[in-house]
Amino acid sequence: MHFILAANWFLDPIVRGMSWLVGEINSPIHNLGVSLVILALLFRVVFWTLNAKQFKSMMAMQKIAPQIKKLQEKYKGDQTKLQQETMALYKLHGANPLTGCLPMLVQYPFIISVFYMVLQNKGLYEDQHFAWIGSALSAKYPAFFAPSLAHPDVILLVLYALSMYISVRFGSMPATDPQQAQTQKIMAIMSPLMLGFLGYKYGWPSAMVLYWFASNIFQMAQQFYMLRRAHEPLAFIDSEHVFTDVPIPSEPPPKALSGNGARKGKNKKTKGARS
Repeated sequence: MHFILAANWFLDPIVRGMSWLVGEINSPIHNLGVSLVILALLFRVVFWTLNAKQFKSMMAMQKIAPQIKKLQEKYKGDQTKLQQETMALYKLHGANPLTGCLPMLVQYPFIISVFYMVLQNKGLYEDQHFAWIGSALSAKYPAFFAPSLAHPDVILLVLYALSMYISVRFGSMPATDPQQAQTQKIMAIMSPLMLGFLGYKYGWPSAMVLYWFASNIFQMAQQFYMLRRAHEPLAFIDSEHVFTDVPIPSEPPPKALSGNGARKGKNKKTKGARS
């Protein structure tokens, strides 16, 4: 009970703020479905920098994973030394495990608030239509198509689960070893199945599923963009890609001589050979 009260006290201002924002977006549009999609886009833009930092941290952690594994084997019986060497490796390559968790913790209250926002204002979505929701298909196939955004829509729920699968399976960083790759495959299947089951069992209103689906699509677009920008292979191109255990140099390689310096070095070698 205390936990629920604390959660309500914390989330209520966010829920009220999001409800007001949806209302402002909807004023000129007059379609709450479109307004929810725009809201999802706005939040992705606002949190773009945080998500970019999360991606960079995740990529750095993935690349030094083989070195972490070697340190764990080398200092198996010395936890103090292992911690010191691990922290030194993090510092050397600018990796921070906490940086990857912070963006999700910041955004999580807003994701959950959509659930309460729709439930508290469910009546507003009773006459709201979006795409096939509320169309003639709803009257013909009511088991699959919702009559309004206030009711559950099986097709939208399936699309949301599919987007979750693509996001986890194809939008994540490549694995560092075959075991981790197998774990990612299992999670990519189990997570959407679990969400789909919960949404179907409890009849989630299609309004909240629409927001989560749109947010997921925008997140995937950002993930793919950053993966391509970082020149990392996308899993849908190379689904079995695993970072090879290539040692990362602890010091930058010496700068190659160029110009006159390179010529002088070459001349010295030539003279030495002649003599």
